[in-house]
Amino acid sequence: MSSNLINEYFRESKLPHIWCPGCSHGIVTRAIAKAIDELGLDKDKVTIVSGIGCSSRAPGYMDFNTLHTTHGRALAFATGVKLANPELDVIVITGDGDASAIGGNHLIHAARRNIDITTIVFNNNIYGMTGGQYSPTTPTGALGTTAPHGNIDKPFDIAQLAAAAGATYAARSTAYHTTQLIKYIKKGIQNKGFSLVEAASICPTYYGRKNKSGSPVKMMEHLKNNFVDVKIIDKLPEEKKAGKELMGEFKDITAPEYTAEYLKLIDRLKGAAK
Repeated sequence: MSSNLINEYFRESKLPHIWCPGCSHGIVTRAIAKAIDELGLDKDKVTIVSGIGCSSRAPGYMDFNTLHTTHGRALAFATGVKLANPELDVIVITGDGDASAIGGNHLIHAARRNIDITTIVFNNNIYGMTGGQYSPTTPTGALGTTAPHGNIDKPFDIAQLAAAAGATYAARSTAYHTTQLIKYIKKGIQNKGFSLVEAASICPTYYGRKNKSGSPVKMMEHLKNNFVDVKIIDKLPEEKKAGKELMGEFKDITAPEYTAEYLKLIDRLKGAAK
């Protein structure tokens, strides 16, 4: 990370961070800061909200208006912040468990409302902070402390889930494909509606060790080689599609935004009362 980004967007007194060696959450956090920097946003009008988990530590390091909330409730708090001050750029940082397990209902209803919040999901396919339990995105067959014989659940596709629930922008990139990740975060922030950007991350400490995924470098190489852009997947021969995961933009549309519609309702009621 460049010194300029650190000086401008991070609380240096809180560094160094406490993420495990090899964790890619720092890469994703840097991508968020870079996207904000490239958009030239006013720091005083940016609010970053998180819940509980490894990824949710990020706002503590970031020098914005920040709010560290309860497990799974980041989007509920962020909804209150956005309704209280619609001029703010509200960004939620959350993990795969925080967003899609205990916070799953908040996710689908924030998407359904199309409220102008950008949600960045750090998806490392595991509950890292609490001991390596399997999460709603843990691949079928993968091991976790609560799935010692292999996970039999089918995993959520968080980006597609958000798109189906009503998000007007939904995309996925990885901690390896940072250029695309920064681009998608920027587009998510610029979208006037609910945006979700899923960032495939790695957890060498719990997921990697349990599943014998190799070193952090090997796990990053897996992101590099295993993710294919949705725009080109159909052009690949069948044998090269096997085992691939999709990244790219899954939805990018325009629809009425919730806080704008709410303010219209207030104006209409005020007019009717005169």
